[in-house]
Amino acid sequence: MKNRKYLFGLLSTILSVGFLFGCNDNKDDAEPDQTERLSKQEEENNHHNNGPKNVGYQPDNDKDVQREFDADTPDLRGGPEHLVREPHPLSLADLRKKYSHTFLLNGDRAKREVALTFDDGPDGKFTPQVLDALKKSGVKATFCVVGNRVKAHPDILKRMIKEGHAIVNHSYSHPNFPKLKIEEFRKEIVNTDHIIHKVSGYNTSIVRPPYGSINEEEIKWLAHENKKVVNWDVDSLDWKGLSAEQVSTNILAQVKPGSIILQHSAGGEGEDLSGSVKALPEIIHKLKGDGVKFVTIPDMLGIPVNK
Repeated sequence: MKNRKYLFGLLSTILSVGFLFGCNDNKDDAEPDQTERLSKQEEENNHHNNGPKNVGYQPDNDKDVQREFDADTPDLRGGPEHLVREPHPLSLADLRKKYSHTFLLNGDRAKREVALTFDDGPDGKFTPQVLDALKKSGVKATFCVVGNRVKAHPDILKRMIKEGHAIVNHSYSHPNFPKLKIEEFRKEIVNTDHIIHKVSGYNTSIVRPPYGSINEEEIKWLAHENKKVVNWDVDSLDWKGLSAEQVSTNILAQVKPGSIILQHSAGGEGEDLSGSVKALPEIIHKLKGDGVKFVTIPDMLGIPVNK
């Protein structure tokens, strides 16, 4: 009996110990101990502290936070950096200032002389009338000619040169230069130079941009080619179809010593330049009466005809 009680007690003890060990094994599988928990927490904290910090910048994938940040932050008064710092094309006034030896509007203000200039010719209607008026008044002027129109009226170009007028390159087809690729721009200039020379043997170092419009890259190329850009400081506005009186008033009210005067010897479809032609005798008479001399642009600016 005693042996049975002893065996029963021993068996109970063994079962109790096995049960306890089995519980500990399950506990290990289910949950790490305190040391392990602390190690994992420390690792997470280190990862968080060493990771990217969202200070003043929100990543693209957190757009909700970005919108909240933008809404709570006062805007930049001068505008975003990418708008303010992005380079913008220089204005014509800026270009004239920056390239003052290449881009010209007038001659010497100390000299009582002016230059009459006529754009967009030659044509078969208005250009001969302008030439007749100049010949009658004994005045030499400057004609800014378009290449494809020279091809259409080569004899008129020859007459211009024969009668002592100066010739300026006014492009081949009269495009708006800043809208062209630089290769297209160069072709406009080079082709017109070749046409002028082929028809007349005349070389010019002067370019007048159509509409007076040009950009910096184009000016730099012309400067490299030893050419000058010459616009004007007196605009007759004759292309508006003004009367002779209006054209005269526009010119005489603005003219100064050294002025370069813009008129046209041809126009676009439907443009009437008869007022500009009729105004010439009065303009010339008035300025000559004031002791003003008429010169060509090459003479005024000291630019040789042959490069």
